[in-house]
Amino acid sequence: MGAGVVAVSIAFVVWSDMRPGYDAYGWLVWGRQTLHWDLDTNGAPSWKPLTFLFTLPYSLLGSLSLWLWMVTAVAAGLSGSVFAARIAFRLTGAAPERRYAAWGAAAFAGLGILGLDGYWQLVLQANSDPMIISLCLAAIDCRLSGRPRAAFAALVLAALGRPEVWPFVALYVLWAWRALPSMRLLAAAGVAIIPILWFSVPAMTSHNLLTPGDLALNSAHALTGSKISGVIGRFLALNELPVRLAALLAVVLAVVRRDRASLLLTAAACLWVAIEIGFALHGWSAVPRYMAEPAAVVVVLAGAAVGQLLTAAPQATVMVSWGAPAVAVILVGSLVPAAGTRAREVHNQIRQVRTDTTKIKRLQAVIDRDGGGTRIRACGQPVGDVGYQSILAWDLGMNVGNVGYEPGRSINEGHPIVLFKRHELGWTVRPIHTRAADRARCRRLRADTPRR
Repeated sequence: MGAGVVAVSIAFVVWSDMRPGYDAYGWLVWGRQTLHWDLDTNGAPSWKPLTFLFTLPYSLLGSLSLWLWMVTAVAAGLSGSVFAARIAFRLTGAAPERRYAAWGAAAFAGLGILGLDGYWQLVLQANSDPMIISLCLAAIDCRLSGRPRAAFAALVLAALGRPEVWPFVALYVLWAWRALPSMRLLAAAGVAIIPILWFSVPAMTSHNLLTPGDLALNSAHALTGSKISGVIGRFLALNELPVRLAALLAVVLAVVRRDRASLLLTAAACLWVAIEIGFALHGWSAVPRYMAEPAAVVVVLAGAAVGQLLTAAPQATVMVSWGAPAVAVILVGSLVPAAGTRAREVHNQIRQVRTDTTKIKRLQAVIDRDGGGTRIRACGQPVGDVGYQSILAWDLGMNVGNVGYEPGRSINEGHPIVLFKRHELGWTVRPIHTRAADRARCRRLRADTPRR
């Protein structure tokens, strides 16, 4: 299964002609600049250790690191479906003669993860959020499979990507410390690794060790109005109404069946949303993708509900034995229109990604034509639109924070700059306020790429 996921991911990256988004280019810059002993994390994106664990070793392979990260991100995103399917299969609790019900639950949960609102956009941007979703689901799967150490390892890795996971690591350590004394050394190491990796690198490469949190404050995506209702609304919007109703049914069935695993998953999802509410009240953005993990748990619970409806016992009343599977079929059928909408959205997103890739390729071409990053930097600070700041940093061999992202302000300040301006699908490059001694050499940087 793992080999299949990697193979599909490679094919998808090549076929879609995707390129990373703003944050992912920034993570690639971290790895490269660390190898050059020149890492500066004062600029966006805000620091997270999880991606650094990949981009640092990948940077040893130079420009190939871009492709390695894209394949890694896509494979991690697709693996979330596998783990969701495994969990739903297990929660269904179907008897051997009704194993088809568990397979139905697995299919529902696996496809449901891919149907989360905005999921494919994150995958196409090579974002880390699908990876964190997969790690959280992997932790749940390993715990249900009787592999507590593997579950803890997955949870620690997820905690290196999102601070919302930290309380869950703490709760797991409290449980393991008492229930599994042999895990105490591993638990202590995991608890120590999280703050070390989160705070030591910013402490050495930025103004202070709290820089990641400071960068996340006052985001343009922060909620206005009621933070509590706003966070809950964003969370609920990640899943379609039939999925939410099915998850609610799963909770009811879990209470009736005294299904401890499903009830713990429900409590974990609620706790995550409560943590996000606290973050929003503090001033952080609480964007929907930060709640995709509990939304994935909702999908798993909904899948388990479908499986349990399909496995209605033969000895039950005629109404239950026939009515329950009928409800499952109606539930799945009600999601067909939404699935069609999601498919069209993904199709449009892939078209947009290919357009954006054209722009990125032309930007790389004009930089190469002008002699590369060293010659361009010698003529002034590179400046471009904020959306392309990390891409410019990657192409020019710079830290993201050293690339200008406010062209108007940079021009008004009067310092030498090299302006990269998007023009439809092309680029216009202009040296501005060039020093007199450099004008003859820098004049040739003036370039215009095709617009179409």
